[in-house]
Amino acid sequence: MEFRFLQIIPMMLVLAVAATHSAVPVEMHWMSVFPNTPMPKALRNLLPSPAAAAAAAAAGGNHMKAAVADMVNENKGFINIPKLSAYRTSYKVTYGSNRNEEFADGNVTANKDFFFFESKLHPGSKMNLKGLTGKASKTAFLPRLVADSIPFSTQKFAQVLHHFSLQPESAASKILKQTIEDCEAPAMEGEARYCATSLESFVDLGVSMLGQNIQLLSTELERETQNQEFSIGEGMKMVGKSEIVCHKMSYAYAVFLCHSIDKTDLYKVPLVGEDGTRAAALAVCHRDTSAWSPKHLAFQILKVEPGTVPVCHFLARDTLVWVSN
Repeated sequence: MEFRFLQIIPMMLVLAVAATHSAVPVEMHWMSVFPNTPMPKALRNLLPSPAAAAAAAAAGGNHMKAAVADMVNENKGFINIPKLSAYRTSYKVTYGSNRNEEFADGNVTANKDFFFFESKLHPGSKMNLKGLTGKASKTAFLPRLVADSIPFSTQKFAQVLHHFSLQPESAASKILKQTIEDCEAPAMEGEARYCATSLESFVDLGVSMLGQNIQLLSTELERETQNQEFSIGEGMKMVGKSEIVCHKMSYAYAVFLCHSIDKTDLYKVPLVGEDGTRAAALAVCHRDTSAWSPKHLAFQILKVEPGTVPVCHFLARDTLVWVSN
C-alpha cells in the first residue's frame, strides 16, 4: 500500500501558507483531529517555529544547513560503514527486508541488551539501555505544504541534493539517501509501514490505520543522565498489541518511519537508574520473527533462530507510538 503522496505545489502557495503560519499554526491540525486532547510534549517539541517555516518556503534548502550539519554529527562514526542502514536501523525498523543484512559493527557483547527474552521483563531485572539515555534528535517537522514540495524519493535523489545544495559523495548525501531507501523498502510479511514527513501526515496516517480513538505514547525520562544501567521497577503493564511504532529517522527535517507488525505486544516499563533517575520506557515483544533476516542482531545476541521464541527490545528515546484507547 502506498502511504506517501508527493504533491507539486506552486511556490506562491507555499509562501502564503508559511507567511500565515503564526496565525494558523500546525497545532490547529492536531486540534481539529483531537479537540479534547492536548498535544503530547514529545510531539510539540518537534513543531517548527513560524520563522523556520517561513525560511523553509523562502530559502529552499539553504536555511537548513545547520540541521544538515547536526544530522551528520549525530551519525559520525556510522557514515562510512558499508551497511549504514543495518547499523542505524537493524534494531529499530529493519527486520526482514534484506535476508542477508547484518548488524554492521558485529559487537554483540556491547549491544547485549538491545534484544532480550520476554522472561527478562520483571521487577528487579537489570539492563544496560544506552538507547534510552542518548540525546533525542531535535530536528523539527516542516509544514506539510513545504515538506510535500521537496522531492523525497530515490528516483528524484538528484533533485534532493540540488534542494539542499549537497554533493553526491558527501556524508550528508549518504545519510539522506539511506533514509529515503529505508522509507521505500518493501514491508515484510505481517507488516504495514509508511513514512511521515510532516506533523499533519504523521497524525493523518496514524488515524487512517487505527482510527481516531487513539493516543500517542513515548518514553519519559525524569532528567538527563549519562547513566545507562537501569533496573525494572514495579507496575509494568501491557498497553497495546500490534500498534504503530514510529522511529525518528536521520534527515534534514523530521521524518518518521512508522510501522505496525502483527503479533507484537507493547509494554510500559517503569525503570530506576543506578543514579536514581526514573523513567517510564516503552518496550515491545515480537511474538513472530519468522520473516526476519536470520542474520539479524537479535539472533546473534540471543542465539536462537527466526520464528522460535518471542524477541523483545526497548524503543529508542525519540520513538513515538500510536496506540488504540
